[in-house]
Amino acid sequence: MKKITDRLAQGEILVSDGAWGTFLHAKGLKPGECPELWNIEHAEDVYDIAKSYADAGADMVETNSFGGSSFKLAHYGLDARASELNEAAAAISRKAAGDKFVLGSVGPTGKILMMGEVTPEEIYESFKEQVIALEKGGVDAIIIETMTDLDEARLAVRAAKENTSREVICTMTFQITPDGEYRSMMGVSPTEMMLELIPEGVDIIGANCGNGIEGMIQIVHEIRACNGTIPVLIHANAGAPVYKNGVTLFPETPEQTAGFVRAILDAGVNIIGGCCGTTPEHIRQIAEVAHKH
Repeated sequence: MKKITDRLAQGEILVSDGAWGTFLHAKGLKPGECPELWNIEHAEDVYDIAKSYADAGADMVETNSFGGSSFKLAHYGLDARASELNEAAAAISRKAAGDKFVLGSVGPTGKILMMGEVTPEEIYESFKEQVIALEKGGVDAIIIETMTDLDEARLAVRAAKENTSREVICTMTFQITPDGEYRSMMGVSPTEMMLELIPEGVDIIGANCGNGIEGMIQIVHEIRACNGTIPVLIHANAGAPVYKNGVTLFPETPEQTAGFVRAILDAGVNIIGGCCGTTPEHIRQIAEVAHKH
């Protein structure tokens, strides 16, 4: 089986894909609609998103399964279909990606462990169901992303490591504090993320969402100060979100994003892609710079 880490060990810089949520909404996903149900009811549109990123020069594409845990799907009465929807998500991206890597997207459950809303065992079982289905659908790696709570991230990593044979990526989301440090919503620093998740056997680590690419540079420096060798993935937003006329906009142009690629690669990133607001054109321009680095 092909491995992302083998490519990285050869010194390659790899490019990931961009936004999925904003792309789905642009294709007609309505507020309150389940994105993962589109894997069955609008499979052609989902395929088109994955294919557009592969065609733009991405070395890997994600799956439309970010909210594919049984807990998230329960909001739509679809929790019993978790395996079906995740396997379909993986199969669509697998078909679109061709010989490129497919990353099975796993997002937070929305449940807060410390509040006692749910048990660790229940969270683990939900992630287990999701990652097994993603592997069955054909993903090359599991990407656990947009995490803010270390306990939940740890359970997701364990579920993926213990129940699949795939490489495991984990990214957390950090915002800058008034004193200039980066912390997750639950108070976790990039250093704490490294100290807690590397012992769990995560293969690739990093950050996504929350920041434009310029803001990610400081986060990468902190990650690299903690560990100089583990592969690092960054999926940055297209700038900080701007709320205008009831709509969230991400103002950073592809040219602006590409202008920071060299700096973030010099900081120690191995895989660079996009998050909210980024488009195939952002990825195309990122790839132009990254593949020459």
